Amino acid sequence: MTSLPNLTGRELVAALKKAGFEVLRIKGSHHFLRRADGRSTVVPVHSGETIGPGLLTKILRDCDLDREQFQKLL
Repeated sequence: MTSLPNLTGRELVAALKKAGFEVLRIKGSHHFLRRADGRSTVVPVHSGETIGPGLLTKILRDCDLDREQFQKLL
């Protein structure tokens, strides 16, 4: 099992865009992303803060991506 990297919200959004997700809307600091097949998630983008491992795991589960697939997107 590979460890999850420390990413900011902007870096995570950029990686998810490579996987085919698009930003639908932004409400405050929360970016709502959706893919054409219906998978969706919300990523908080706070300046200078990293996404914690628990939240990153939840986002990857929402996106139906495993850790290896996610590592390839980075």
